[in-house]
Amino acid sequence: MGLPVVHFEIIGSDPAKLRGYYGELFGWRFQVGDAISDKVSQPGSYGFVDGSTTGEGDGINGGVGGGRDHEPRVLFYVAVPDVASALRQAEDLGGKRLMGPEPQSGDFTVGRFTDPEGNVVGVAGPSA
Repeated sequence: MGLPVVHFEIIGSDPAKLRGYYGELFGWRFQVGDAISDKVSQPGSYGFVDGSTTGEGDGINGGVGGGRDHEPRVLFYVAVPDVASALRQAEDLGGKRLMGPEPQSGDFTVGRFTDPEGNVVGVAGPSA
């Protein structure tokens, strides 16, 4: 069985405006706080979306954030048992590591890579 998509992100230069847009468009409600790293979103600007509050309660968790120095992007994260290993495998298969594992301590770690076509994908899992 394959690994599941567990989180999405929508990042831009004006996170409050993006949260307003997607809140109005899709009825999403946000719990605003800090992302796992300031490389993900400016501190205090990451709006978490609880997947159990979307649709029939079967959506995935997500976040809308960013800040002045963050490039616009839409990204999804796949749950992996070991972020560092997943990033190494992505590179071995022709991808390029962009970030991670991040943070270096704590209970939860993320990373990002590009596939051979340049698409950005995230991986998330327990810290090693």
